[in-house]
Amino acid sequence: MWLMTSAAAQSSGFADVELCNGKNRTSPAAQIKGCTALIDGGADNPKVLAIAHTNRGNAHTAQGEYEQAVKDYDEAIKLNPNFAKPLNNRGVAYQKMGDYDRAIQDFNAAINIDPNYANAFANRAETYQKKGDYPNALKDFDEAIQQGPTLKPLWNERCWTHAMVGELQAAMADCNEAIRLEPDVAAVFDSRGLTYLKLGQWASAITDYDTALRLDPKLPSALYGRGFARLKMGDRAGGDADIAAAEAVERNIAGKFARYGLH
Repeated sequence: MWLMTSAAAQSSGFADVELCNGKNRTSPAAQIKGCTALIDGGADNPKVLAIAHTNRGNAHTAQGEYEQAVKDYDEAIKLNPNFAKPLNNRGVAYQKMGDYDRAIQDFNAAINIDPNYANAFANRAETYQKKGDYPNALKDFDEAIQQGPTLKPLWNERCWTHAMVGELQAAMADCNEAIRLEPDVAAVFDSRGLTYLKLGQWASAITDYDTALRLDPKLPSALYGRGFARLKMGDRAGGDADIAAAEAVERNIAGKFARYGLH
């Protein structure tokens, strides 16, 4: 959330400012309405308008309206070229659209403006993950965690990435920290379960996948991973049942695990 200036509040109405800021978890539709009122109200401060366009872009992104979000971020960047936030957020929109190269360009630009922008490093790392460029993803997760160690999901993301490159002890250390920070999140147990699979520790993998599935009963990666471990332990019925349940949720889950080196 970005706070508008008192000048904007006086000229465009305090209620619109609060809506545009997303105060009290304003719905995206209401946020768009408030930001539009500010933008159409003719505020003459470019920095204030840049914030309004950025907030409206964020609301469009929340609704999955990525092309409209990009238009707002474009306008924010024109109004205030040294504003790192819309560059980062436009990168997120491009990433959601599958345009990873343009996303990385935007994250690069945001980091050039603000070298301590932990979220931009994290978003660039996630984009490198999606491209299968795990070494660069790890470098960015290292930087993001150094700058924002309280950004809890980063520990799980780095755990998973370490597992992908075969750095399993480093993966385990990160997963343990992720679980300490977020003991009620299924994804962190899912990632440690994957690490145990790669270590060949089938029983430990099953234990973690059991926990992940208690938290998220239809998580396909946990269902498939548990099924994989059960088959390795000779439990044909249980393994086949888990794998069938996983494939009912995500048809290509077996191919994904094969790319992980597990088949």
